[in-house]
Amino acid sequence: MLSIGEMARASGLSVSALRFYDGAGVLAPALVDPGTGYRRYAQQQVPAARLVAGLRRVGMPLTEITRLLDLRASNPAAVPELLDAHLRRLEDGLSDARREVHRLRALFDPSARPTTGARGRVTVPARDLAAAIDAVRFAVGADPELPMLGGIRFEVDGSILRLVATDRYRMAFSEVGGELSGTGDLPPGPEDLVDPEGAAGGSAPAVFAPVGFVDEARALLTGGGTAALVLGADHISLRFRDRRVAGIPLDHDFPDYRRLLRETAGGPGRRRVTVDVAGLRERLAVAETRTVVREQDGAQCVVSVLTVDAGNALTVSGAGVPDDPDVVRVGVNREFLLDALDAAGPGQLVLELDGPISPLAVRRLDDRAFSILMPVRL
Repeated sequence: MLSIGEMARASGLSVSALRFYDGAGVLAPALVDPGTGYRRYAQQQVPAARLVAGLRRVGMPLTEITRLLDLRASNPAAVPELLDAHLRRLEDGLSDARREVHRLRALFDPSARPTTGARGRVTVPARDLAAAIDAVRFAVGADPELPMLGGIRFEVDGSILRLVATDRYRMAFSEVGGELSGTGDLPPGPEDLVDPEGAAGGSAPAVFAPVGFVDEARALLTGGGTAALVLGADHISLRFRDRRVAGIPLDHDFPDYRRLLRETAGGPGRRRVTVDVAGLRERLAVAETRTVVREQDGAQCVVSVLTVDAGNALTVSGAGVPDDPDVVRVGVNREFLLDALDAAGPGQLVLELDGPISPLAVRRLDDRAFSILMPVRL
């Protein structure tokens, strides 16, 4: 048996940390002397303590550490997924922090502010761009009181053009490979690629395009060939063959969609079910539904309930199911789910669900397009 001081030296945790983790139920000693209250640890607990120390160094929350320690004993194969989910949250948080620091720096340094007219040009296959627009168009907001939702965000990440749209109740993403270059009188360089939202110098452009421009651009994209999309702080245009459409980006802050991505990253309990789109549409057409009044705006919506049992079998109904730890269920707006299926296209896709209060994710198998539907409280 090890004293608490010996355990601290062996694990890299301080004595006070060991006491804290004991009180939190994360790492209890093997024995506590009833007379003196001294904690004693078994030698076999050292690896777990070292694991806790490492997880805290990377900022994992206590609840996640507890879950990971449980999985380490009961289901080791699920541990990497939990670690990957935490890593994605860290990476997204770092990206958010960089943007915020640059935004703050711009308050004091005029040279760090976005340059009017600074822009970037991305060339993409026309058919791929058309498919990417089709995959997100259904999620564009139409509420005139929420103009910050009435368009599609275009952003470039390396060689990837990403499109994002949301109307609060659903969010859609798509990606297409492209070739990015600077435009203007000077050779392309980091200074030519300024994010209007204040990303650090050298980041690729991101603009919020009005839905009218998007629809005009989509109408041009018929047939093969490549299309050139120019993204600027005060200008956006698309040229395809000998035709061109142009517009002015919306002057609104797009919602922080990365936060929702972090929230839906999920963990070991998140179910993934591969379904046939045509078969799921047929089940939705005949399955029982229920009408629910939406809390946010009082509107009525028709809801389908998706349940996944312990064998990963999907059921569609309008009713709830008895409380069962092996059964996961979520209620979704039936019309929104059908729209998401249409946007995903024919063939197969993956549904991801994690319970009645977590969003439902609808993913294409190639993961180049997916949507997130907010749950409807039953």
